[in-house]
Amino acid sequence: MNLSTLPAEYWQSLEISKHDTDFLLNYLFELETPLIGKELTSALVAERIRFEQEAILKKQKGSGKVYLPKENYETGEELAFPALNWAKGEVTAVRAGKNPEVEAFDVMTVAMEGGNEHLFATGVDEHALNVENEVGEGDGESDLDEITSLFGDALGDKLATALRKGDELVSIADHWFPRSLLVDVNIGHLNLAEAILDMAEGEPLETSMLMKDIELPEGDNPSLMEFSLNFALKEDLRFDEVGSTGKVLWCLERLEPEEVRSVPDRLHYEPAKLDRSTLTDEMLSLEAKLDDELSKISIEKAPPKKAMISLLYPHWRLGTLPISERVRSFFPSAYESPRIRFTLVDGKSGEKMPAWVVKNNHYVYGLKEWYEEKGLTPGSFIEIRASKAPGEVIITAQTHRSKREWVRTVIAGSDGGLVFATLKQAVTAKFDDRMILAIPDSDALDNAWELAQASDKQFETLVRNMVQELTKLNPQGHVHAQELYSAVNLLKRCPPAPLFSLLATCSWVEHVGDLYFHLIDETATEKEV
Repeated sequence: MNLSTLPAEYWQSLEISKHDTDFLLNYLFELETPLIGKELTSALVAERIRFEQEAILKKQKGSGKVYLPKENYETGEELAFPALNWAKGEVTAVRAGKNPEVEAFDVMTVAMEGGNEHLFATGVDEHALNVENEVGEGDGESDLDEITSLFGDALGDKLATALRKGDELVSIADHWFPRSLLVDVNIGHLNLAEAILDMAEGEPLETSMLMKDIELPEGDNPSLMEFSLNFALKEDLRFDEVGSTGKVLWCLERLEPEEVRSVPDRLHYEPAKLDRSTLTDEMLSLEAKLDDELSKISIEKAPPKKAMISLLYPHWRLGTLPISERVRSFFPSAYESPRIRFTLVDGKSGEKMPAWVVKNNHYVYGLKEWYEEKGLTPGSFIEIRASKAPGEVIITAQTHRSKREWVRTVIAGSDGGLVFATLKQAVTAKFDDRMILAIPDSDALDNAWELAQASDKQFETLVRNMVQELTKLNPQGHVHAQELYSAVNLLKRCPPAPLFSLLATCSWVEHVGDLYFHLIDETATEKEV
């Protein structure tokens, strides 16, 4: 059977029926082995092809004589028409056809079963329909591969949704199996698993490692035993599955870092007013380059082989990295797990560091000690690239010999106020001129941040105060939107778009070109009036 028998529309509009899910349930019963979603999708496609093939064969067997344009027919003959879904009709008249471009042929009138009359050519030797449309064995494997390649992802999503609605099949890490065939895993087994993971001190373990010390009922199917334990662990809130796609790793939820279990305050964003129609093309372009994980934008270009990002203060302070749309492809994902344990590799030293992807909140945790070791500051550049080893990501700090440079420095007062000055600081890594912020006293800045959270000061007021301070560093009294973005995030987590929208719409700054803004002296304006 080939793809022409079942057109693309068939697979695009296919809805998963009870018959489909029952078939897969029985399929797994017979196989007695858990399967991943892609394997179930392939089995479903093969079954659908078989079912439609049988339906066509039944129509052919009961259809009688088949219409072929090369043949000649007489009135009263009953014919079946493959191109009309094997509809039947009776020949009621035959006459000579007229077409100067075609050799002699006849035209027959056929009364179809539904009451309509159709005209068909006969005695035509050269015609596409002269090949008898029979369903044979064909290249079923080739058809299956092509269909799953074209439509497999969409069918897989539909299938997973349908399977989750029922309770006959259960899943873990995209593996599916009948609930009724699971091996019994009791509370004693789970308590032992907890003790083993406790001894691992937060280091995730594979299921096979747990099974070595858990005496599960003996059986002939190791994959079924492993699946049953995985499912029992998943149902117990003490355990967290933290493996990336295709790998199952277990950790005790209480042993995971607090910054992984919940979003740290410094990364928490209270949405500000935003009208994206106010953003200029320049602003949109800068937003895409800043790699803020809170920017909900789509990147149309193909994923890069490597990416360079500049550290924002909240990420630097917490030891995190943003997972923006541009860098998302570098980091591991998972079918279900909201937290994923993986390995970061220092691109220069080869040192391996355990880290976490917090998938739903789009950041990586586990880099605080590395930032300190490399002497990085807010604004420092970090290169990210994929590793050939699964579950690993390579990061490289653009470090160099320490040298003193004039950089933007933040001084926090006891009242929470910030002052910016251009001072000479020891710098050990390349940095973005508009993002760099030297922090001489992190504790004082922590206090300023806490006071800012307790304050009832409006976002616009905070931004205006920051503009006033930053413009003192520029002889023309200008501040760039990117410099302001970096500075505002010292006291309040904010993605670029709301800040840029405020600059585009407020009355107290004016745009002087190239995303530089000048603070308007409203007092002077009032005197002139």
